[in-house]
Amino acid sequence: MNPQAKLLSITSLFLGSTITITSNHWVMAWTGLEINTLAILPLISKSHHPRAIEAATKYFLVQAAASALLLFSSMTNAWFIGQWDITQLTHPTSCLLLTAAISIKLGLVPFHFWFPEILQGTSLTTGLLLATALKFPPITLLLLTSPSLNPTLLTTMAVASAALGGWAGLNQTQTRKILAFSSISHLGWMTIILVYNPKLTLITFYLYCLMTIPIFLTLDTIKTLKLTTMSTAWTKIPSLTATLMLMLLSLAGLPPLTGFLPKWLIIQELTKQEMTPTATIIALLSLLGLFFYLRLAYCATITLPPNSINHMKQWQTNKSTKMLTTTFITLSIMLLPLSPMIFAAP
Repeated sequence: MNPQAKLLSITSLFLGSTITITSNHWVMAWTGLEINTLAILPLISKSHHPRAIEAATKYFLVQAAASALLLFSSMTNAWFIGQWDITQLTHPTSCLLLTAAISIKLGLVPFHFWFPEILQGTSLTTGLLLATALKFPPITLLLLTSPSLNPTLLTTMAVASAALGGWAGLNQTQTRKILAFSSISHLGWMTIILVYNPKLTLITFYLYCLMTIPIFLTLDTIKTLKLTTMSTAWTKIPSLTATLMLMLLSLAGLPPLTGFLPKWLIIQELTKQEMTPTATIIALLSLLGLFFYLRLAYCATITLPPNSINHMKQWQTNKSTKMLTTTFITLSIMLLPLSPMIFAAP
């Protein structure tokens, strides 16, 4: 891809996200989301492979439908209430339409079908943007409108997302699809606490990004797209593949790794809100995700050649791990001791 075109796309992504996050008017927020959609399309289709073109087309159609629904929601609210302010979304029909629009943009159940297919059709670096940076503006809109949204609807969608994210990931062999279903499952954890503690939703999203970024960067470094090639990845950079197991277990939420912190805080908050059955259900559903994370970790570190996999053995390389990857790996594994600072924050 032309460097100037790549720079223009990335700059537009930053611009679109900034416009949406900082805007008070619905039309400006919609404009930022549209800029984001148009900016990511060249990055999705840059390989010119038919699967990448298909992914770009699907992404455009889905995001266009979600943006139209969001604009319709804000127009309906302005018609009845007379306000275009994002925080003044109070009409019940508008709130319902907005929940559907943001759910489509994020990939929450039952609007999740597009996300795994698009992640499978693009590169790991673009998939990283789709799983982290492009989810921030819609989550910001959800945070701003959270007092007006229906808690029962959000809780139902959140539990369904956690269930489907874990269940559908069990039978996958493509690492990008596994990470897509992992993202859907984590979105369920973010959504379930949205109405009761929006700050906790933001903390969960930040920690999810911290844990997901090094996994994508590691898979991109060792050029691993399938479970069958993951079993021979240890011959390339053994130390990086060994830490990949810890990162996956952190994403699964096992103590004493970083990923345990958001789940612990969310379960604690749900219990305070007298939602103990819901907390129990979503905690049990996280065991489904734990299974396929353990499967990935097993393939990466324990399954060693010679074996029955029909794949050419890779020669060991002396690739150096980038400083950025190393920093994110450290954060994704060792942030749990900082939890007292989060408790003490106002």
